[in-house]
Amino acid sequence: MGSDDVSNPNGGAGNWSLIKRLLALSWNYRRACLKVLILQVILLSVGLAGLSLAGLGLDVIHHEMDPSYRSPNYPFGMEFPAEWKSMTKIGFIAGLVFILAAVRASLNYLYSISVASLVHQEVMVNLRSQVFEKLQQLSFRFFDSTASGSIINRVTGDVNGVQLFVNGVLIQSIIMLLSLGVYMMYMLHLSVSLTLACLVTIPVLWILSILFSRSIRPAHVKNRQLYDTLILRLSEGIKGVHAIKGFGREKEMREQFEATNNRYRRQQRKIFWRVSLYSPTVGFLTQISMTILLGYGGYLVFQGELAIGTGLVVFAGLLQQFSGQVSNFANIANSIQASLTGAKRVFEILDAPVEVESKVDAIRLSQSKGAIVFENIGFEYKQMQPTLKGITFSVEPGECVAIVGATGSGKSSLMSLIPRFYDVTSGKILFDGHDLREINLDDLRRNIGIVFQESFLFSNTVAANISFGYPDATREQVEAAAKVAAAHEFIMELPKGYETILEESGGNLSGGQRQRLAIARAILLEPSVLLLDDPTAAIDSETEREIFEAMDRAISGRTTFVVAHRLSTLKKADKIIVLDRGRVVQIGTHTDLIRQSGLYQRLAKLQIVDDLQEREKLLDEVRSETRK
Repeated sequence: MGSDDVSNPNGGAGNWSLIKRLLALSWNYRRACLKVLILQVILLSVGLAGLSLAGLGLDVIHHEMDPSYRSPNYPFGMEFPAEWKSMTKIGFIAGLVFILAAVRASLNYLYSISVASLVHQEVMVNLRSQVFEKLQQLSFRFFDSTASGSIINRVTGDVNGVQLFVNGVLIQSIIMLLSLGVYMMYMLHLSVSLTLACLVTIPVLWILSILFSRSIRPAHVKNRQLYDTLILRLSEGIKGVHAIKGFGREKEMREQFEATNNRYRRQQRKIFWRVSLYSPTVGFLTQISMTILLGYGGYLVFQGELAIGTGLVVFAGLLQQFSGQVSNFANIANSIQASLTGAKRVFEILDAPVEVESKVDAIRLSQSKGAIVFENIGFEYKQMQPTLKGITFSVEPGECVAIVGATGSGKSSLMSLIPRFYDVTSGKILFDGHDLREINLDDLRRNIGIVFQESFLFSNTVAANISFGYPDATREQVEAAAKVAAAHEFIMELPKGYETILEESGGNLSGGQRQRLAIARAILLEPSVLLLDDPTAAIDSETEREIFEAMDRAISGRTTFVVAHRLSTLKKADKIIVLDRGRVVQIGTHTDLIRQSGLYQRLAKLQIVDDLQEREKLLDEVRSETRK
């Protein structure tokens, strides 16, 4: 956000920086805003005309009842024809007031439609699209450090803060200033002394408004933070429902959500209390003005210096409208603090640095060979907390490389550097002889197929999920990829085959089925490099065997990185990279490494022991069945 301190809830410089930016954003919608303001000017004129006619009607009635009373002050020097009777005059004025009321109602309808169109169909829609587009550009590091509840809240709730500025602050402020100026001039035209007397409370009201604005901002900041936490609790409660029910923690989770909800409610109550206290105070000050009007205005009427209808009554209407606009300043003051809080959080996303992006003169890459070299690379998620250190090795095109290591050794981190989900902190990775950071990012990722440990599926058809990375793929290509991934048979057993709509996150499939669709999705791209981040973790041994047998052709001639633990997978690798605490401790084939004392040998022996124990258990079960 530049050099301004917007993080300080009371920071004046930060507030002005936000206001300037919001004004610049509003300028993009200047035509729609101008249309709204023109309608408001017409509404204001029609309202004043109706009020003046109503006052004129009272003066006409008074004069017709008492001819000695001063003649009505007709607008533009016009008078009724002499032959018109009293009721004709009053009926004509009443008809004009009715026509103006009908025009005003129609204009109010157009005004409401214009404001709703500006706010909900332009500002909010465009801004949400901008925020979502920026989120797609940000690296994984941003999502690692930002809670999902906060991100969702910024895209949905905080965007309302920006539209609130356009409608509740900018437009309303211009309308307020315009209205106050017009009312002030009209009142001064009627009586300078009465106007000055009635507006004696304005300085006090101005001071109260400034104090209120300063006190309410920190409360709004705290409110948005608590709402983030509330959204996070809700998200976790939905996503973790299986774990919650599985461990019988429904009561505790309900209590946690209720406690968070109550904290948010208490904070909301503080804001409501301050607003509720401020509004009656403003109302009380405006009523003092009405008291002065009745006292001093009545005196001017008795002295003959002010007419009753076009003078005192019209002045009373103007003062009431003036006081209403002044009272509206409370809503504007509250809106500006709420909008600044929401806008700051939206702009934090829009201003977040795009750490991973293509250079302007990036190298374009069509079909790569798949040669990858790690040159003394280092990587850290957080500063001064290295995850990978001094990683150096090379992979020839078409090699299958297995990455092995204990939990937390950096296997997934290493894999995530190849498609540039993150950039290395030190060293460099060469892809076909080019530094990854020099290659066009889209070209790079189109040459890499990825299957994660927990692959995400969209709420769409099976075919659309498989062709997600290649939307133009034919049905034959989709089915061929599914067959390679051993997914075709179970897909055909679904109610509508490839046109079956998946539930959220593929909830109507088993874990193994979801993973096979993810593998098919990666294979369909025909990438030169394939990244398999422990893709068989959720698949049984038999399915794993089917998948890897079917994928032999796909892996052949393609550079493949696979995070694996099972010896059956490791034996197929041309090269095994053994990681320990972020460092490469061993490199070689299974045959080489199993003979060397070291981490790989220990991990392999542990798995062999587990396999023997499982085999002995099965033999015991068979013997038991035989005895029966």
